[in-house]
Formats: sequence, structure tokens, C-alpha cells
Amino acid sequence: MHARWDHVNASEEGLTEQSQDKTAPMGLMFFHAKEGQPLSTPWQVATARSVMLAERSLAEGFLLDCACGSGLQLAAHASVLKRPMIGIELDPQRAQATAKNLQIVANHSRSLHAPWFEQSVVISGDGTHPKGALEVGGIELENPIALLHLDPARPRNSRTHGLEEMAPRLDDVFAAWAPYFAPHPRGPGLLLDLSPRLTPLQQKEVEGLVDAVWPNVERTWVWTSRGRGRVDRLALWLGTASKQGIARQFVRIPPTLGTQPMVLEASLEGLEEHQKINTLVHPPKRGEYVSILDAALLESGLMGVWLSRVSKEPMNRWASVEGRRPQLHHDKRLRLDGYDDEMLVQATGRVVELIRDPLDETGIDRIVEIAIENNMSAVTLRLNITPELHPRMQGSLDRQLARRHGGREGFLARHPIEDVLLLCVCESDSKN
Repeated sequence: MHARWDHVNASEEGLTEQSQDKTAPMGLMFFHAKEGQPLSTPWQVATARSVMLAERSLAEGFLLDCACGSGLQLAAHASVLKRPMIGIELDPQRAQATAKNLQIVANHSRSLHAPWFEQSVVISGDGTHPKGALEVGGIELENPIALLHLDPARPRNSRTHGLEEMAPRLDDVFAAWAPYFAPHPRGPGLLLDLSPRLTPLQQKEVEGLVDAVWPNVERTWVWTSRGRGRVDRLALWLGTASKQGIARQFVRIPPTLGTQPMVLEASLEGLEEHQKINTLVHPPKRGEYVSILDAALLESGLMGVWLSRVSKEPMNRWASVEGRRPQLHHDKRLRLDGYDDEMLVQATGRVVELIRDPLDETGIDRIVEIAIENNMSAVTLRLNITPELHPRMQGSLDRQLARRHGGREGFLARHPIEDVLLLCVCESDSKN
């Protein structure tokens, strides 16, 4: 059973969760239902995707999300692309939140009388039964859908996020909505918002489900990161939503609002040339450079593409490619060209000392002595250490070095194979 919600006169009555999105302009406060706030897409990420989507040539028609939750991503699409949306949500209270949030977005952009807002439709009910939803929404077009954005629900505590755990299932959604896409030479437009925990094998399974309905449709896999070495969003952009000729993209969302994301991309041929990471472990040495790079970039398979841009030497001396601190050793400085490149580097510097003393209360004084000998004013710990020990060790370094007025900053890393500490100096005017 489907029901339509009046988004033009949407009421907040009964909605108890309202919060300021930390990535949205002040005053843009959204409603959620049933603990939906932690599951919603940050506004900065949502609008960045919508801006990318605006660069595509979509067919005419509605923007659809048949499992829209609180509707923030769909509202961002509608407001940026200036197209009407169809939001369908199984839970009535979340559908109400979608209606209210759409109104909030339109009001913020002064679009309450814009055609895209007035023509939008919000429906509660089963998103895999399009006929009933379209009838309730009063939509009579034979091929009304220009884009389907789908972010299926997944168990919050699952470590695997298998395809069978998604609700609604991808194959059910494809089968239900395939007849309703507007015709286009590049096929339908879909944006599948998937779990960042999907393995490469599961990604192939998703492609298999797509090919069963739309064989050989163009596709672009997109990894999105807000930093901290993690992939926040993994999505498959299909058909008119894909970028022609591009197999993969990595999108790094900057920490400051209003700054454009950094985008790396590669065609299938370019990906095959740069994707493979050849590891060649060797003993660490003084004078070489150590760079701790973005783990999310490495996971996207585009690390090689970026490294070919910032260095001419072969980059195969990886001390570690696992975890949140991929550690690369090289002979010359990386040629970082501005803020975009710097976002992908946790730390980079030249090794000035190999330290075999333990990193504990007894060994920290020796590390301070060596740092002072190298005219260092600050050393940041860039290694795995117990949460209880880390603040004590970092605090001790900070206090002792602050009194010495050194002229250089750096970091302390650990070589995972040799189990030796690497004291590195950052050869720049700013702290990496």
C-alpha cells in the first residue's frame, strides 16, 4: 500500500530527530526518523556527487530513489540538477522526513516555487512495486525515470555486507524499474550506493546483476573518502550516470566546506598500466624518504596513477600496504603540487635516524635526544601504538621538544618488517 506525502506543506509534527549537518551551511538542519541520522549521507558528500552528476547528459525525466531514507541525497540531486524527484521510502515516518527535508532544501535555495520542487513526489510504500507508487504519485509518463539512485539498507554491525543482506535487493529493484527508464543511446542512468566493505569479488557479482538486465552498459566505479584513511562511499555509476571512458574514480572530499573535491580517474587501459602495486621490501636506510599515504586511495586501485604524477622513479619499495598507514620508501622527494596532492599524504620526510630503542617510558628520552641532535622542534607519532600509551608518549615528546626551540618538524614511523623506528624530518615549511 502506497501513500503520498505533501512536501509543499510538509509538517514536522511527529518528527523528533533534527540536527545540524556538520558539513552543511549553518541553519540547514535536517530531520531524521528512527536513528536515521548516522546512516544519512553527509550534505557535503551529497552535493559533491550531485555536482558531478550535473556534468553528465541524463535523459529527460524524474530522479528516483526507491529506498530514499531521509531523502538528503535525493534532495541534493533535485536542487543541483533542477529536476523533479520521486522519493519512495518503506517507513512512513522516514517518508515524512524526506518530504520535510526536501522542503527545507528548497527553502534554503529559495526554490519553493521552482518547477522541480513543485513537481517532485514523496511516497511511502514498497519501492519495488513501481506501478502502485506511480499511480499514487499521479505520474502517468510511460518512461519517467532519468536516474535511479539506490542506497539499500545494510546491517549496521555486519563485517561482510553481502549482497543478500541488502534491502531492497538489487536484482528486485532492477527487474521492477527497468521498463520505466527514459530511452537514451547510453542506456539507463543508475547510481548504486554500495557498502565500502564490498570485496572485488562482490563488486564483480554486482556487475553480473547489472549485466543480466543491461548487458555491457557503461560503468564507472567511484571511491569517495573524507580522509582518515578510510573509504566512506563506494558507488557504481552506470549508463548515462557513468563518465565515458573512465573505469574508476577516486574522490577526496576536502575538510573545508566550499573547496572543490580532488578527483583522480583512469580508463580501463590506464588502470591496467598503473593498478598493480609491486612490493619490494628492503632494509630501511638513512637518507631515503618515507611517505605514509592515503589508505583509501590505495584501496581504490588508483595509487599507481597518482604516484606516476608525483614521482618519476619506480615506486615499488612498500614497507606496508595494509591497514590505515601504507608506508612507501623512495629516493627523492614527492613532487606535491598544491593542496590536492597534500590531502593524499599523511606524512612524508627524510629518514635521519634508525632507532632500535623501544617506544616506551624508558626509550622516549633517547628518542628526544636524537630529535634534539637533529634540530627538531616537534615529532608526530605515525605508527600503531596502544590507545593508552599513545597520548603519554606524544605528550612527552611535545613537552620536551617545545623547550628546545628546534627549527625542524618531523614524524616517527615504524618499519613493519625490520621492527625499527624511523625518525623522519619533513623538508618543508609546513607540517605534513
